[in-house]
Amino acid sequence: MNRIRLLSEQVANQIAAGEVIERPASVVKELVENALDAAALHVTVEIQAGGRSLIRVTDDGVGMSRDDALLCFERHATSKIQCAEDLNAISSMGFRGEALPSIASVSRLSLTTREKDDDSGEATRVQIEGGRIIAVRSASGPPGTCVEVRQLFFNLPARRKFLRSNDTERAHIQHYLLLAALAFPEVGFTFLNDQRLVWQLPPLPMPDSPEARLEALRERLRALYGAELNLVPVTARTNLHPTDNPQTDESGAAGASSLSELLVWGFIGAPGVSRATREDQHIFVNRRPIEHRGLNFALVEGYHTALMKGRYPVCCLFLELSPAEVDVNVHPAKREVRFRAEYAVRAAVTDAIRQALIGWHARQGTFGQIISKTAPAPSEPSRVKSPQTQPATGLQPGTTEPAVPVRPRPHETQTPPPHTPEPAQYPKQAERKTDPTSTVAPAEPQDVSAARPEADAAKQIGSGLIATPTVDKTSPFAAAQSGASTSQTTAGPVPLLAVPLRMVGVIGHLYVLFESDRGLVLLDQHAAHERVLYEQMLNRLQQGQAPSQRLLLPATVELSPRDAQFVKEQLATLNRLGIGLSEFGENTFLLDALPPYVKAKEARQFVIEVIDELKATGQAVNALRLGEEMIARTVCRHAVKAHDPLDLPELEALVAELRRCTMPYTCPHGRPTLIEINYREIEKKFGRVT
Repeated sequence: MNRIRLLSEQVANQIAAGEVIERPASVVKELVENALDAAALHVTVEIQAGGRSLIRVTDDGVGMSRDDALLCFERHATSKIQCAEDLNAISSMGFRGEALPSIASVSRLSLTTREKDDDSGEATRVQIEGGRIIAVRSASGPPGTCVEVRQLFFNLPARRKFLRSNDTERAHIQHYLLLAALAFPEVGFTFLNDQRLVWQLPPLPMPDSPEARLEALRERLRALYGAELNLVPVTARTNLHPTDNPQTDESGAAGASSLSELLVWGFIGAPGVSRATREDQHIFVNRRPIEHRGLNFALVEGYHTALMKGRYPVCCLFLELSPAEVDVNVHPAKREVRFRAEYAVRAAVTDAIRQALIGWHARQGTFGQIISKTAPAPSEPSRVKSPQTQPATGLQPGTTEPAVPVRPRPHETQTPPPHTPEPAQYPKQAERKTDPTSTVAPAEPQDVSAARPEADAAKQIGSGLIATPTVDKTSPFAAAQSGASTSQTTAGPVPLLAVPLRMVGVIGHLYVLFESDRGLVLLDQHAAHERVLYEQMLNRLQQGQAPSQRLLLPATVELSPRDAQFVKEQLATLNRLGIGLSEFGENTFLLDALPPYVKAKEARQFVIEVIDELKATGQAVNALRLGEEMIARTVCRHAVKAHDPLDLPELEALVAELRRCTMPYTCPHGRPTLIEINYREIEKKFGRVT
């Protein structure tokens, strides 16, 4: 008796539908992808009851002839590929030819299509119910294609009862349409839910220049999120070297020496803009929205100390590379991809994000002049009218003594830009705290006469995105009062750290209050000193090989075969990090040395954590990457604290050192060092403006 049977075509289509069609959002995804592949300039999506009762997708693409309209419902019938070699370089959104027959097998479907170059005005309408063709007839319709899907899963009650509420299913559909709208700003999208217009996005011009593409994406983000955007632009181009991948594929040496260009562009959240989840991390590979754990790690690694622990960055990031370098045929719903040179791609993304954040800090300008507390305020007649006879010393009404004791200053006029301090001029509290430990002593003075001249600061005026990062409750992409882009004006607002600052006083024995011609600036002296000491310590230790200290009792570590193979390939990197690890058997290693700033209570757990860290960061890991957390904790203990009084020369020295930092706006833990409250915000608080 034969136990193996050949399933009918209807059952096979329903099985395929179980993989491709998970919920109504899957139907919308497949139909919209078909519309985009058909070169549509406008796509309209209409749903009812969360997609249960109706899903209608209309486009103005190339359309289909009568024969193609019938053939497209056959399994594996597609216009995207022709031979097996085409699978190695897929450039379209769809390619399998399974979506339409799968959808038709679990719904009542109607397709109306007309070719764009057909002048007869006659369209073709095909009606299918449960996978069976009911009618094929001529109809009238505009060029393009309209697909109506009614009563989804009507013949599969078990699948239908697992659908969520209408609002939940509508949210999934809207989320995918948001991704599609971001991926294709040049395409207009209209979305209607229960006959109510949700959004109507016009198509945007998208030339080939990087600036125009970023501007189009920014406009689409603004249209979707409905507020000004506090984002950092990212544009980076690099060459991928497939042979750099430690886990090289087994496809031979053919093309191993070839180079493939990778373009990374888009927007990331400015420091301070983050979420508690990865909800707003939108990553696209060749315009395809994907989920990739390695790229998520690369994104976090790029932010590094600019991100608070437990927070996740937001981004709308595009990766463009040769289709031959990425395999999209690894997931039934095409949500995941595989890269031929994954480590090189992750390293390129990390470097692009890091350079964008460093550029963002540089565009904030250099620190301007620090004015003594008795000097006149920066001139702005329309806002500040400070009497010359009353210095800003914090006097209480009706008293002659300041509320906060102020030391007499030898200078009463505006001081010149702060001179780069010698180590002896650094804040006294810092010297007192850092003398006992050699690891956090201030670095040797550097020549910064040409590093950040005032001329460069003037050139950076109006270089975009200068507002203090704030997080909106509804969307982290939205931030009020963000700076205008350079494309909008040639003389934008002066960067925060390029304007003259007049010290007003210290509040809470921690926050230094400055006055500028734009409002108030608050500096956290502890966070600022942490950033200074952190970068000084890293710069000192990075000048040579990472230090290593022999263990009194070496420990043996036994790993799984996969981890053991990875460690064997990374022994040189581990030695560079100061970790003495050597082979001691098939899957056993001997740990006999560690960096002095790393404390490992249990050898095996430490090695496993090192493996995870290397897998997340790649081979280009910094020589002190594994000790940075220890360094951050060390400088936190030795930085100036609250209730540590600093006089004006000490604050000038602290500000000057902060100016020389690579990322002066965040401490090593990701907290801000400076915030600004402009006059408009103050006037809104007092009800002077609305």
